[in-house]
Amino acid sequence: MTDIELKTLKDNLWHSADMLRAGAHLAANKYGQPILGLIFLRYADILFKQHKKDIDAEYEKYKGSRMERDYKSIAIEKCGFYLPECAYFDTINNAPDDAHKAILVKQAMEAIERENSYMEGVLPKEVYGQLVPEEEPELLSRIVRVFKDIPEDISIDLFGQIYEYFLGNFALAEGQGGGAFYTPASVVQYMVEVLHPVTGDKKFLDPACGSGGMFVQAARYMHKHNATNEDMMRFRCYGVEKEPDTVKLAKMNLLLNNVRGEITEANSFYSDPYNAFEAFDYVMANPPFNVDEVVLERVLDDPRFNTYGVPRNKSKSTKKASDKKETVPNANYLWIGYFATALNENGKAALVMANSASDAGGSELEIRKKMIEDGIISQMVTLPSNMFSTVTLPATLWFFNKQRTKKDEILFIDARNIFTQVDRAHRKFSDEQIKNLGIITRLYEGDSDSFWALVEEYKAAGQQDQVDWLLERWPDGKYQDVVGLCKVAKLDGEDGIKDQDYSLNAGRYVGVVIEDDGMTEDEFRDTMKGLHAEFSELNKEALAFQAEIDKNMKELFGEG
Repeated sequence: MTDIELKTLKDNLWHSADMLRAGAHLAANKYGQPILGLIFLRYADILFKQHKKDIDAEYEKYKGSRMERDYKSIAIEKCGFYLPECAYFDTINNAPDDAHKAILVKQAMEAIERENSYMEGVLPKEVYGQLVPEEEPELLSRIVRVFKDIPEDISIDLFGQIYEYFLGNFALAEGQGGGAFYTPASVVQYMVEVLHPVTGDKKFLDPACGSGGMFVQAARYMHKHNATNEDMMRFRCYGVEKEPDTVKLAKMNLLLNNVRGEITEANSFYSDPYNAFEAFDYVMANPPFNVDEVVLERVLDDPRFNTYGVPRNKSKSTKKASDKKETVPNANYLWIGYFATALNENGKAALVMANSASDAGGSELEIRKKMIEDGIISQMVTLPSNMFSTVTLPATLWFFNKQRTKKDEILFIDARNIFTQVDRAHRKFSDEQIKNLGIITRLYEGDSDSFWALVEEYKAAGQQDQVDWLLERWPDGKYQDVVGLCKVAKLDGEDGIKDQDYSLNAGRYVGVVIEDDGMTEDEFRDTMKGLHAEFSELNKEALAFQAEIDKNMKELFGEG
């Protein structure tokens, strides 16, 4: 299946399944669960069918002999799970189009969990009863038929992409509620591009894992960069998520993408299910920003948080013992400290953080000083605004690297003007923008070969504009600062990090382009198209408001 065919399939599936919003008796933030469950059911059905011939042959080979094996154990060995007949997609699809179909789907989900213990409690079940309303009892049947359209010869790897596509669309549809479980794929892809994990024999931690997208993108990156199957068998991810429904989304996501690991339902501030201190090769996360209800005494003595320091209020509390317990004023630096201390001696980390943390004062400034002087912070990237469903202001990516030798400097990148407009309210990185931003890190690390390989890749694809973008900035294939884009700042010296009061705000270091806007012709065109689209939408809204006002005026005062 080509990329275009896959995109067409995903779009068709989404638009067809979106009928659920109009007909189902479900809250807007709940209709993703049954849809994702049906995607999983279709995935299980197709995967099992693709292995069934081998399973049957193995079973018949030894049937009736002393070496006879039960069908289920052979299925698990060949396919990874056993699918009972009541969960075959055709069994459900071919059943009458009435309310009983919800019971069949529920029974299918229960049977899968019963026959595969590691999936216990993961799949949605009760919710399907709400998809057969009295006024439209055939609604569930219509949605089931949508996913029957997924071809049975599809690569199983593509199923994971379909699942992620739906997660992303649900996050957009739900706004802030959806953004809590989903980090936009292009942001995660860039984070992975910088971390550059190329072997699978590693342990990944995400202590605020949402639906597990960090793990999935890391696994895909390693596959793409030729990690061996043996490597990937040893790849393990460990996620912590406190919302029960989101834990289920994450577990399904890992299963659909063949990613091995564990997802634990817990609060990372108060629970450490994986003994994380100095234990992981990689940490990736997009934690909730500006949490202010973490009880101080429960984190104060935890080395995950106090190694660099725990944020404290400016003055000691004067509350009586009977009053509410003292809380950490802002948990941003609890997260930041946690990610740093979870790394082993060769570990790397990437995390999304509120822009305000880069310049935070008080006790947070003291923590930041220790981290900067320790040399663990390798790179800071300011993102464009409108990249997330939950926040409109720019966020910042922090990168840690305990392997590096240049501990007295930090690479700063200001990516606020590098984006592709998705719609009026959302932006993303294109594939080329991810590669171009990622190559800055490779150049900084002295990897000129990757730079020239990217240039050749663009030439072969006829993307001369991308070749020009790279060669205009690094004509010799070696890192150099680019005003308005990137700067390596030293800890000491004039205009160094100390001189800037230990700020980690990229804008303080990279400067601004004075003579021009720093954009290529294509970037300028894309930006103007985005602005024009936004302006057109605002005009439409204004005309609609004007029509409504005119209507109201006529109703109030008559035609005259």
